[in-house]
Amino acid sequence: MIQRNEIVMLEVTTDWYLTLAAILFSIGFLGMMIRKNALIMFMCIELMLNAVNLTFISASKHFGQVDGQVFVFFVLVVAAAEVVVGLAIIVSIFRKQSSASVDVLNVSRG
Repeated sequence: MIQRNEIVMLEVTTDWYLTLAAILFSIGFLGMMIRKNALIMFMCIELMLNAVNLTFISASKHFGQVDGQVFVFFVLVVAAAEVVVGLAIIVSIFRKQSSASVDVLNVSRG
């Protein structure tokens, strides 16, 4: 029985991090499938990338290796380039169409 003045500490294990990463990836995937706005879809892709990064970091901590941290570094470099190019494309489309909906993008070819 726990007394009132005792402090209960939970240890955050690798399972907690992997569960959080799975939840974040699922939210990002559902956002990609449900939403029609290109900017929201772009943010969902970034959320999925960060969930994978969290998985790499938690595996790196669990196994005591630095390989996962190196992978995260390269994923972040690629994500930074993706953000620059992707946002430029989305802004140019928004200026041309006055909408960032992917349904409008499907119709406008050429």
